[in-house]
Amino acid sequence: MHMNRLAVQLPGLDLKNPIIPASGTFGYGDGFAKRYDLNLLGSMVIKTTTPKPRAGNAAPQFTTTVGSHLNSVGLKNPGIDVVMAERLPWLAEHFPELPIIGSVAGDSIEEYRDLVGQMSQAPNVHAIELNVSCPNVANGGMAFGVDPDVVKKITEQCKSVSKVPLYVKLSPNVTDIGEIAEAAQAGGADGITMINAILGMRIDLKTGKPVLANRTGGLSGHALKTVAIRMVAEVRKHVTLPIIGVGGVYTAEDAVELLMAGANAIEVGAANYDDPLTCPKIISTLPIVLDNLGISTINDLTKQ
Repeated sequence: MHMNRLAVQLPGLDLKNPIIPASGTFGYGDGFAKRYDLNLLGSMVIKTTTPKPRAGNAAPQFTTTVGSHLNSVGLKNPGIDVVMAERLPWLAEHFPELPIIGSVAGDSIEEYRDLVGQMSQAPNVHAIELNVSCPNVANGGMAFGVDPDVVKKITEQCKSVSKVPLYVKLSPNVTDIGEIAEAAQAGGADGITMINAILGMRIDLKTGKPVLANRTGGLSGHALKTVAIRMVAEVRKHVTLPIIGVGGVYTAEDAVELLMAGANAIEVGAANYDDPLTCPKIISTLPIVLDNLGISTINDLTKQ
C-alpha cells in the first residue's frame, strides 16, 4: 500500500491529498478550524481579495434550488491590507504546514497586478488564483474572463510580478472555454482552476420579481457537477497545464469523476455550506474508493 497514495504535486503546491476548500465557501478557515484540524487538507483557497474592503451585494444574497445554491454575495472581503496584516498571519501561526492559495480580483488589470504583487510576498501563500470569472460583481469579475485577449494580457501582467505560481480560474459562462484556457496558457499561467459558478436567476412567484436583490447570482452545488466534468474534459484537450477541478463535489466519488475527466486536484465549494465536515470526509473516503477501483495512487486516475 502506498503511504503517499493521495499526494499530488502541482506548481507551488506540495499537497498531501488533492482536496482543497474553494474560495468563497471557507472564509479564512477559522470557523472550520473549530470542527477539525485544517492540516488534514491538501490546501485551502482564501476568500477572493480586492484592493479595498467590500461589503458585498444587497440582501437577500442567497436562495436555494433543487440540490443547489444561488448566491450573489459579491466578493465580500476585508481588503488586501487586512488580509496581509491579519488573516494570512493567523493561518501561518495556527496551520504552518498548510499551503495557502490566495485569490484576487480587481476592477482593472492594474489592480490585479498590484494585488498579486502584494499577496505573493506572504510566506504561507504558495500560489494565487486569478478570479477573472466571478459572476456576482458588476465591475470586473466575469468581464475579464470572457475575452481571450484580456485573459492572456491579465495573466501576463500578473505573472510578471508574482513570486508564486498563478492559477487562472475560468468562468463557465463563455461560448468556448477551451479558447479561454489556451489564452491563459499563452499568458504564462501555471495552472487552471475550473469552473466557477454558472450565472442563474430565480423569480418570486408572489411578487414576480427576482429573489436575489442583485437579480442574478452564481449557481453552485450538485447542479454544477456534470457541467464541470464536461468542461474539465474539454479543456484537458486544449492545454497541458495542471487543472484544479471544482463544481458539485460532495463525495469522494464526485472527486474521482473530475479527476478521471482530467483534473489534477479538486476544490470543494458549496458542499462546505451543507456539511462543514465534507472535506475531511472526502479525504478519509478516497483511499476506499481507490481500493474499490483497483487504483494505486490518486495520480493514476489522471493517466487513464
